[in-house]
Amino acid sequence: MPGRLLRRPLFWLALASAALAVGCVRLNVHRAPTATAVTPATVRIATYNTSLYDNTSGGLIRRLEVGDENARSIAAVLQRVRPDIVRLNEFDYDEQQRAAELFQRRYLEVAQPGGGEALRYPYRFLAPVNTGVPSGLDLDRSGSVGGDGRTLGDDAWGYGLHPGQYGMLVLSQYPIDLRDVRTFQLLRWSALPGARQPIDPATGEPWYAPQTWSQLRLSSKSHWDVPIRTPNGRLHLLAAHPTPPVFDGPEDRNGARNFDEIRLWKEYLDPGPAPWLCDDTGRCGGLPADASFVIAGDYNADPDDGDGVRGAIAQLLAHPRVIDEPIPRSAGAVERAAERRIERHGDVATHTGDFGTSSGTLRLDYVLPSSDLRVQDAGVFWPPSTSRDAAIAKASDHHLVWLDVQWPASNTR
Repeated sequence: MPGRLLRRPLFWLALASAALAVGCVRLNVHRAPTATAVTPATVRIATYNTSLYDNTSGGLIRRLEVGDENARSIAAVLQRVRPDIVRLNEFDYDEQQRAAELFQRRYLEVAQPGGGEALRYPYRFLAPVNTGVPSGLDLDRSGSVGGDGRTLGDDAWGYGLHPGQYGMLVLSQYPIDLRDVRTFQLLRWSALPGARQPIDPATGEPWYAPQTWSQLRLSSKSHWDVPIRTPNGRLHLLAAHPTPPVFDGPEDRNGARNFDEIRLWKEYLDPGPAPWLCDDTGRCGGLPADASFVIAGDYNADPDDGDGVRGAIAQLLAHPRVIDEPIPRSAGAVERAAERRIERHGDVATHTGDFGTSSGTLRLDYVLPSSDLRVQDAGVFWPPSTSRDAAIAKASDHHLVWLDVQWPASNTR
């Protein structure tokens, strides 16, 4: 992996502010470059599904307080790759930011076995998500609202056993423009023009009753546009984690939702007015045509294989404002795919996770830059089993995906 800037910041808490029920923390930082520092025009951006969630409210906080081995391995991976901006998936949200603070201070800021030097992020962003939030509706058509055990989450706006489960977190070395962050947690699915309303194949009628369909939220977690002030200019991090296109029935309601959650970013990037596309503050419309951006997250959609609706992720991969070359690859994915022996149509070297003997390896995690950026390098932190790094890569069934991007000289500002 290319040499990275090792940061030995001296930092302290300087600001804690909230808006839109979101959290962003700013800390003062001093950076000491080394002889292996990358050019200042290069920014490393990553996404990582950490699987740092718990089935009980506050459970992740309690685990991080006493010491969590998976969290140590996740921190070790981040210390090795050292992204400047990283989007973490499946990191439980809590309003007081206790889990995020614990992970920062007790894990990232402590050199981990198998990792690198301590890693400090002076800025973070997190906000409420739909997972685990009761809808008060019978979304699974079981005849009752709510349930016990695993069925408790079936009637939440997004599947989860408590509010905030499977949340999202953005960590950054650069300032976040909190005032300009846009979140789309509350956007109704039916607001999307031509929404793929699930159909009950037994009756040919819509799966959801009209009064339910009119209230359903599109995003299973949330969709965030997080503007970040990099040394080269403003970058919009477009973060989402669409629902897996499984765990439903022949109506394929999760497959339809996954497709349309991905489509939301397509509509956000398309030119022209979008008066229906309104964020949680009521501001409507898409992303300006001259904005630089990176789409990052676990999108639960493989371009060639898996159970998703065909063409779901192609809505982004083929978008004229997006580039998908070079595609991040790893030796570990090739090794694991060979072990699984499941026929694949796509390039297994690009796969980002392993989902067991029945599902095998798939490409589900993406870092997709806008076409005005230049990709200098890319990879998936998935070492082969013979590597000394293999042990720290086992904490999650997904693997960290990273890109090094540069702005053309005429675009830096």
